Amino acid sequence: MTILVHGATGAQGSPVLSALQAAGVPAVAAVRNTQSVPDGVASVSIDLADPEALTAAYADATGVFVHLPMGPPEQTRAQAEAIAQAITDARPARVVISTSGVIVDEPGSPLQAPADHPLVTLIDAVAASGVSYAVVAPRLYLENLLLPVVHGPARETGILRYPLPAAYPVSWSSHRDVAEVVVRLLTDPAVTGTVAVGHLPGLEGADLAAAFAAQLGREVRFEGITPEQFGELITPIFGPAAAPVVALYEALNAQDRNTIAAESSAQQRLGLTPRSVTQWLREVGQ
Repeated sequence: MTILVHGATGAQGSPVLSALQAAGVPAVAAVRNTQSVPDGVASVSIDLADPEALTAAYADATGVFVHLPMGPPEQTRAQAEAIAQAITDARPARVVISTSGVIVDEPGSPLQAPADHPLVTLIDAVAASGVSYAVVAPRLYLENLLLPVVHGPARETGILRYPLPAAYPVSWSSHRDVAEVVVRLLTDPAVTGTVAVGHLPGLEGADLAAAFAAQLGREVRFEGITPEQFGELITPIFGPAAAPVVALYEALNAQDRNTIAAESSAQQRLGLTPRSVTQWLREVGQ
């Protein structure tokens, strides 16, 4: 068994690669620049918009982990189409797709991604191919709380600022939680369809603040700020990429929660529970 891991040096792919290695599963890092891959790790240079190159890479893999990187819509669509074509042609034994927080498992909700979203078209095409697949569906990543404009004030002034109301439940999860689910799904094809990842019940602002207080050894309180205020904080870091982040939180603020459904959760489908926020903070050394 050899698993191809897209973005294996990035925030999502790197934990998957590490978890596969820890499980003794051979894995290949599929990246743009193979020089960024740690020594001793097999790698292949991949252009996500090149269906022929992808097909050749997938033909040698028994499993593939896929997530679409952030980018201009036209670029993301071209990548989704190329990946879908390569999976259809190469027919790897197993494909696991991460939604990266895009909501695809809440039909009828205003938050649900439209049918023409690149990720949705990718999932639909893989489903139509007949290849065994599963979709990992997290909501918000705990790693967002490590942004300097979020973690810094929490550590220095005891104020955890985030662009959601204090009484807003979220099924938070970490990249490590998602990686554990991905590895289980890559190595156990018995589970198909969508597996949602995140805390149930959802965590509110006070829950996050309590975890930070326990880790930092000081009083911490949560303070909800507007998406516009958050945008002002992150624009010096993200540049133009801050705009879609602000738009996301504007959409989230129009709802009363961002939580997964229990019946599709990793807790029920796989028996895997996300780590507590305190445990996660301890693991990442913050």
